[in-house]
Amino acid sequence: MDPAAKDEMEPTLPPGSSCPGPEWPEQERAEQLARGAALKWASGIFYRPEQLARLGQYRSREIQRTSSLEARIKSVVQSYLEGVQTGVWQLSRALEAVQGVREALGQAHSLLQGITEAAQTLQPLREQVVQHKQLQALSQLLPRLQAVPATAAHIKTMINAQQFLEAYVSLRELEQLQEDTWGPLGGLKLPVFEGLGPLTEALGWAVEVAAGSARRLAREDPAQLVAAVRVAEVETERTSPLGQPLRDWRQRFLRALQEGLEQAHFGTSVLPGPGALTEWLETLRVALPSELATAEALIAPCCPPHYQVVQLWAHTLHSALRRRLLQLLMGPELGAADAFTLLHWTQHVYLGSEMMGRLELGPDADVSHLEPLLTPENIEQLEATYVAKVQASVAQWMQKALDGEVAEWGLEKEPDTDPSGFYHSPMPAIVLQILDENIRVTSLVGESLQRRVHGMAVSELSTFLRSFSDALIRFSRDHLRGEAVAPHYVPYLLATLNHHTALRSSMSFLQVEGAASVALARVEAALEELQRRICRLVLEALLEELQPLFATLPSRQWLSSTELLDSVCERTASLCRDFSRVRSPGAQLLLAEAERTVVLQYLHALMQGRLVCRGADERTQAAERLRLDTTRLQELFLGLGLEESAQCAPVLLALRELLHLSDPTLLSLEVASLRQQFPDVSEDHVSALLDLRGDVSREQRLAALSSLQAGPPPSPPAGRRALFSLVPAPTPARSSCLPTGPCA
Repeated sequence: MDPAAKDEMEPTLPPGSSCPGPEWPEQERAEQLARGAALKWASGIFYRPEQLARLGQYRSREIQRTSSLEARIKSVVQSYLEGVQTGVWQLSRALEAVQGVREALGQAHSLLQGITEAAQTLQPLREQVVQHKQLQALSQLLPRLQAVPATAAHIKTMINAQQFLEAYVSLRELEQLQEDTWGPLGGLKLPVFEGLGPLTEALGWAVEVAAGSARRLAREDPAQLVAAVRVAEVETERTSPLGQPLRDWRQRFLRALQEGLEQAHFGTSVLPGPGALTEWLETLRVALPSELATAEALIAPCCPPHYQVVQLWAHTLHSALRRRLLQLLMGPELGAADAFTLLHWTQHVYLGSEMMGRLELGPDADVSHLEPLLTPENIEQLEATYVAKVQASVAQWMQKALDGEVAEWGLEKEPDTDPSGFYHSPMPAIVLQILDENIRVTSLVGESLQRRVHGMAVSELSTFLRSFSDALIRFSRDHLRGEAVAPHYVPYLLATLNHHTALRSSMSFLQVEGAASVALARVEAALEELQRRICRLVLEALLEELQPLFATLPSRQWLSSTELLDSVCERTASLCRDFSRVRSPGAQLLLAEAERTVVLQYLHALMQGRLVCRGADERTQAAERLRLDTTRLQELFLGLGLEESAQCAPVLLALRELLHLSDPTLLSLEVASLRQQFPDVSEDHVSALLDLRGDVSREQRLAALSSLQAGPPPSPPAGRRALFSLVPAPTPARSSCLPTGPCA
């Protein structure tokens, strides 16, 4: 690039400037950008040497452009300077105007200060003007103000005479007069109006009294009730200038209605005492529906529809009754009768067709959607109280019944009998009736209480059966020890077996759906144990009679005479004859156990080794005696009423075959047959019977006893009970035992 051209492109500093660069950073940045752009343009134009020939043209063009730009800049600067000059001139004029305004304001301030001082001198006059206006207003209202005391007295008279509308109109006129004097007097309170507040309160109180007596006024003077309602409504709807209610007399009226209703039915603070609850609830049962009907027919027409009088009546009565019942539950604990009555009344009577559910009552009287009279906790408390009281009473009555029964056991007379000849006592009927009635009556209340009482009845019956069983043990112990000999010991034992039968046959009332099977199982077990205990005591009495007789069996006298068995049969028949006074199945059970006891005693006597046959004749004689004794025992018990299939005496015939066998070598077959019929027979029993034969060698004994071990143990025949396992046998000598026997 030509140095001259470059010099022409460089910016020149203004004259007198001592700074090498611009005055502001923005100007310096602009110059740098301009220089960069110029260099870029020049390098693009003069990139080739041949383009330098046109340098003069470019210089001329740029000089012209520069001149044009400078002319435009000078024009802009000139225009700007002219605008600045105009602005300075306008600011000068504005400053002159502001100075003039300031001077005018100063003059006005001086004038106003003078006026304020003059106004202060006029204040007394102003006060005189206000007082004059008040006096002028008083002079205009004076006739009306003079009548205020008389009007107030008349209003009081009308209030006392229950002329509510007239009193309210006059009272409102006085209040309007007070409002009229308020503004002109500048808020000044006149003493003449001081009695309006008490008059207003007196009228409000009189309206409340009328509301509290609404039940009476609706019958005797409905116009007075309507007037009280209208006063309450008008006063409630009257608003202040701000639109807010002045007095809410409607709510006062409704509260008075509720309080009067509650006072009429629940006003007394004394809760019904024991025994009086039923009468109190019965009174409410009649009174409350009648009250709702009265409200619908007489009181509702006297009130606006939005009062919903019938619904208000129903809710008020329901809430008040609920509070009274809660107070009753918080007081002294109720008795069983009162607890039951309260449960039944609240859950069935109150909402039933006899009371709040009457068809003639409208839907507004429906209280079923309100909070229940009794909470679940209250019901739980009442049910627990009822069950506890009833349980104590039931236990007491059942103990009295048992004590009366036990007292009869030692009497000189035999037990009473029913028309069929069976021993009879009222005790089972008393016990069952007590329990049954208490269970059935709870069905009037509900399943929850019935289940509770049913559980209580089952528990008390179990307790009674244990007490009954314990009483039998004491009775038997005292009799056997001679401490309290009972003349009719066995008959009374038999009578108790009839009691057991009566109790068992009447257990159906305990089969309530949902009842605990465990509790019923305990009762069944107690009944079974009672039956076993009675049978055992009767059989012990039989054993006491028979054991001395069987102590001499078998013997030579037994072989040759029937005297021993005659005595056995006689005493057995004497004791078992009273079994006919026992109801079935108890009689059959006793006969079967008695026959089994006699047979067991017979078997026990045979096993004692008191007799050894001396020869074939005695063995034949012993076998015949067993046959005759078997026949005699079967005839005895058949005559007493025992079925032949239930008898155990045929076991003696099986033993007879062991004695009647003439060839001892065949004893093993007979023993095996005996084992098939009676699997519980043992080596000791067989050995004792072989000793009775008196002709069995050691080898024959071993062969016979070994047949007991041959083959698997046989199953007992169907319906046959164990016998030999209950018969103790003397331990035989070691020489007669098998190596694997009990003596080995």
